[in-house]
Amino acid sequence: MDINLRRVKTIEEMRGIVEGGGVLECRALDRESACEFIGWVLDRFGYRRLGRAEKGVLRDFIQFVTGLSTAQMGRRIRQYAETGRVRDLRASNSGRPFERVYTRADIAFGRMSGKAMAHVFRRQFNEFGKAEYERLASISASHIHNLRRSRTYTSKHTTPDRTRPVANQIGERGAPDPNGEPGYLRVDTVHQGDLNRVKGVYIINLVDTVTQFEFVGSVPTISENHTIPVLGDLIDLFPFVIRGFHSDNGSEFINRRVAAMLSRLDAEFTKSRPRHSNDNGLVESKNGSVIRAHLGHEHIPAGRAGLVHEFTRDILSPFLNFHRPCLFPEPRTDARGKTRRHYPASLVATPYEALRRIPDAARFLKPGVTFEQLDAEARAEIDIEAAGRVARERAALFRKLFSGRVA
Repeated sequence: MDINLRRVKTIEEMRGIVEGGGVLECRALDRESACEFIGWVLDRFGYRRLGRAEKGVLRDFIQFVTGLSTAQMGRRIRQYAETGRVRDLRASNSGRPFERVYTRADIAFGRMSGKAMAHVFRRQFNEFGKAEYERLASISASHIHNLRRSRTYTSKHTTPDRTRPVANQIGERGAPDPNGEPGYLRVDTVHQGDLNRVKGVYIINLVDTVTQFEFVGSVPTISENHTIPVLGDLIDLFPFVIRGFHSDNGSEFINRRVAAMLSRLDAEFTKSRPRHSNDNGLVESKNGSVIRAHLGHEHIPAGRAGLVHEFTRDILSPFLNFHRPCLFPEPRTDARGKTRRHYPASLVATPYEALRRIPDAARFLKPGVTFEQLDAEARAEIDIEAAGRVARERAALFRKLFSGRVA
């Protein structure tokens, strides 16, 4: 038996060989040698005493070496369990019913297309006079593909490989650097879950990095046809010029239509980096402290996305920007050179107050937007009254969402 099993001593080593992480030197076996090999392996590793998982690894290893199908392997195992040995029963009566035309060595041909391989075989025999290719010179391309379905071929020509990251050229990997200026947005989506195979709405959350200005919308799905109009609507609501847009690597934002929209705004497009979980941390923290705090985790059917969008855009977002205070960090470096973030009470402010305290903030506003207009909106009602109005509107929204009636 021309098989080198000196390095295969445990079930785990077998698992590594089957999964592509080990090396086994062997040569294609004929039927009689394969039966002898199967019985020898089952005896050596005590097949009857193994657990279910270990038996599975042993079966996979034997199939990997011998090229037997699952059904063939099952018959060999049953024969071993009943008789304690494995032998070729097909030769016990009248011999093999069909003579084999192509050997295991013939099946182990390369990976070119069937037509190309058939042409190579014909050339080897007809033009170069290689007698060993006489049998393969008449093989058809379709039969080559039939033979490639065998375990003999797949065990020799299947290349195990790790999952490769998708190379998407849209957006630049890296965290935005606003340098203290407003207009650099962080975006993320929050799903309200599925229930009984009914999809839930998706909440789009946009937060400015410096001022924490925040606008929230809702879409029934995260397809481009639903996401792009709502995303553009929310971006238009920001009072300052948009200079940057940062998202995670979800396809609802990393696509050409979003890239084209940001190009028209002359805004840089960045996306989160691998192993930098805090790149989009600001908006992800708002998902919990704002979105979940006001909408909860309850399933909201996708068909009610319009009602949710009206509430989040027209009621919730103005409250967040003009009446809800936010904490702002102050970096401090200790004696060992480690920088930590502190949140002093003196820096607590609403997003609008944070915008007003930026030096020469008026130069960042969009054309046609003035602080007089924004001051009037901020002073239209006091914070407590605004919070009460949000609570009443939210209660009314939930009655519409969960009562089955749409007013």
